[in-house]
Amino acid sequence: MATPRPDPLDPLRNAIVQQVRAAFNQGKVPETRDPPSDDALFAKDSPIRMVHADVMGMMIGGIRGLFLQMLHPAALQGVLDYSNFREDAQGRFHRTAQFISVTTFGHRDRAQEAIARVNQIHRKITGTLPDGTPYSAGDPRTLAWVHIAEASSFLQGYLRHARPDMPRADQDEYYAQMAVIGRALHADPVPTSVAEAEAIMLEFRQELTTSKEAREIAQFVLAIRPQGFPAALQQAIAAEAVMLLPPFARSMLGLHRPGLTALPARATTRALGRTLRWAMRQ
Repeated sequence: MATPRPDPLDPLRNAIVQQVRAAFNQGKVPETRDPPSDDALFAKDSPIRMVHADVMGMMIGGIRGLFLQMLHPAALQGVLDYSNFREDAQGRFHRTAQFISVTTFGHRDRAQEAIARVNQIHRKITGTLPDGTPYSAGDPRTLAWVHIAEASSFLQGYLRHARPDMPRADQDEYYAQMAVIGRALHADPVPTSVAEAEAIMLEFRQELTTSKEAREIAQFVLAIRPQGFPAALQQAIAAEAVMLLPPFARSMLGLHRPGLTALPARATTRALGRTLRWAMRQ
């Protein structure tokens, strides 16, 4: 049997993948790289693995999710009291990406270990809100908002940049699969469908608050320029994240819907998204 000829474009693909990995592996966090497992929590080609494999959608969704999380007073206070986000923003993004990666693609034992570590950390994050109300990162309702902020944002990023025609049944399955992780982290309630996600988001509206600190963090995120990452691309990703926010969230965070600048931003992120999917053979 003849040996298959190597693809002459493989070196270019590998160079793109290595550059992406280098950009993600900045920050004060050790690099870990595990291949996808055949014994993961979720089957190959399932909606959660398709959504979380799309790098551009996840980068945009990750920023959108952070914006939304900052509107919950307990989630915000936990960041202010315990996080070194301002000193190591890229490290925080990397740790989140690692958790998503191992719980989605890693061996189920590694996934359970990662979930147990996060639960242990949450038990230690407690404090008091400015109005004197005690808070805990392990509170199921606070965790529910963090969960739905992330899940809805990752899915929105994927729908906008990778698969706008994703069937509703697959979107429902995505939420059902994400609920497996949400419940393991003790979040409650967690949606298992698009309809439930929309209902829970609406229910949370009365619990969300605007604040000077939330707006400052939003501006800080917009100004981040990761080492080794083109500034123009980071600006385009941030602009797309702002565009995908619900109007009420943009208003509460003091952000403005991008005008004419949204067109080149979307063109840039879509073009790079296609390139990344080509390089990663997705």
